[in-house]
Amino acid sequence: MSRTKKCRCVEFKPSCLCFKPQGKRSKCGCEVSLFEDELESIKLIDFDGLDQLGAARKMKVSRVTVQRIYKSAREKIANALILGKEIAFRRGGD
Repeated sequence: MSRTKKCRCVEFKPSCLCFKPQGKRSKCGCEVSLFEDELESIKLIDFDGLDQLGAARKMKVSRVTVQRIYKSAREKIANALILGKEIAFRRGGD
């Protein structure tokens, strides 16, 4: 039986719903969903320059949780960039 998911503090709200390669039409299966907690971890660590412990404190979760969220986000972003997929921003998280 899994543990109940702890509520994560997410302050950043993107100004758009997706990010896609120029000149590419959306096709079914050609998008990567980036959840709000994943985007928040990318913002805090890569944009704001916090370490994982600082990001964990801001998000009110453990450092290990932030590490897992951050790793997932980076894998999705790399997949989208390398394969030319659209990145769709979604509410919720894993």
